[in-house]
Amino acid sequence: MTPRQPKVRLFVEADLASGVASPLSADQAHYVTRVMRLTDGTPLAVFNGRDGEWSAVLAVAGKARCAVVPDVRLRAQTASPDVHLLCAPIKRQAFDLVVQKATELGVAAIRPVLTERTVPERVNLDRLRAIAVEAAEQCERLDLPDVREPAALGTILSGWDPNRRILVCDERGSVPSIAAALGEAARGSWAILTGPEGGFAPRELDGLRDLPFVTAIGLGPRILRAETAAIAALSVWQALLGDWASAPSSDPLR
Repeated sequence: MTPRQPKVRLFVEADLASGVASPLSADQAHYVTRVMRLTDGTPLAVFNGRDGEWSAVLAVAGKARCAVVPDVRLRAQTASPDVHLLCAPIKRQAFDLVVQKATELGVAAIRPVLTERTVPERVNLDRLRAIAVEAAEQCERLDLPDVREPAALGTILSGWDPNRRILVCDERGSVPSIAAALGEAARGSWAILTGPEGGFAPRELDGLRDLPFVTAIGLGPRILRAETAAIAALSVWQALLGDWASAPSSDPLR
């Protein structure tokens, strides 16, 4: 008989090996026992971004003390496509959505970029990383995106590796569509750069266009919200250069 898919899939920090218990955090223990109402011995799936995905069972030692005990590795570790998202911070709810969807879309790294028109608002990295973890658990990713510290656009560009090409979403002027720009592009290291709610300042776009590793692209005839632009650009990149051609998982628990 084919085993049923576990109801819960968790990211853990510890190394994973058969029979070696990995403790859960207090928040995770609360989630599995109080929210999901799992009991001792309940099967679940675990991953840590290094050792693939494992079937495991829950070991409950108390209200706030739980561990998972891996059994069999279900999937070997694989890397996400080599695309980064550089995005100006926007309103909290919209920025949370960007991080969630970028994680689901397989982005390897997310970095908040401070531009001239970025509304000065604190970026809560702990919150963003928690959103990325939850999204990775739900979408069956084997790794997490690297959510990095915010930095000014000029600072990021001054230390940029020119081998990683940047697509900058440009709502002004005559630029090729993203599909045209990527139509004959090679796979490799890429980044997508999106601006704040008010868009990039003209001098920022002029400076970006002068860089040999930057390609300005358009996203159609309509002006998109900042969060929509990020999600749309990542989706097109995945369709043309990413891993969307890969077959869905076929392991026995799916």
